[in-house]
Amino acid sequence: MRYPWSENLNPRIALTVELSAVNTVLPVIALVGLAFEARIAAGQGVLVVCRGSTCEPSSTLQRALREGCRSIISFGVAGGLAPDLRAGDVVVASAVRDQHTIRATDPIWSRRLLGTVPDIRHGPIVGVNSAVLDPRAKRELHAGTGAVAVDMESHLVAQAADAHNLAFAAVRVVVDPVHRTVPEAALMALSPGGSTEVNPVLREIVARPSQLAAFIRVAFDAYVARSALLRVRRIIGPEFGFSGLTDSTPVKDGFIALSRELNAHPRG
Repeated sequence: MRYPWSENLNPRIALTVELSAVNTVLPVIALVGLAFEARIAAGQGVLVVCRGSTCEPSSTLQRALREGCRSIISFGVAGGLAPDLRAGDVVVASAVRDQHTIRATDPIWSRRLLGTVPDIRHGPIVGVNSAVLDPRAKRELHAGTGAVAVDMESHLVAQAADAHNLAFAAVRVVVDPVHRTVPEAALMALSPGGSTEVNPVLREIVARPSQLAAFIRVAFDAYVARSALLRVRRIIGPEFGFSGLTDSTPVKDGFIALSRELNAHPRG
């Protein structure tokens, strides 16, 4: 099944879309931030939207919604905020917090996701617009929000779900624990479109070789996180486990009520 608007997109722009739905199943929208996350997320009944650092996904989401998509998930890696989380640990969000609002995730969908993989952490995720790299900043964010992990897409998913009456969920794998400092060389690997590039990393390490040890630790964490993300995605299966939850009205009413309760008593 191909949507007419998905065939004319330039694959080199920051915002890319891959449609892998089949037959007449309305796909789950999966919002990711990196190209490798997009490749992992792709599968039956899934519309993958990869958000580059210079582009917002609103126009693509609008088009997908017009085609009938009624569910959205935030998927990929995240920074750990809770002190006990390590690289490769999996978090299913109970709620997503941004600067102003806390939005509860779909409780039924989240409960199904929690039942798929052992040892998953269930807790709030905070969404930010720029990377949080310093351990002190991560600890302050955890203390101020109560969130167990941080990423740059989940708040966009929560906002889209709220604006368009969508069921939403978030599954994230920790890539950098709270104590880990991410060196500048690691950031150089990420292109604006979400892909990875080696040459900028090599230039940065040559310019500042003191980063090498920290970069090796971060690279190992990234390998562990990617392996965990692959495993979780295989286990969750088609439509990110949303199949059978199509009657979302009572579910939506439930997490609207929970969101209101959370915002009435915010932390921080």
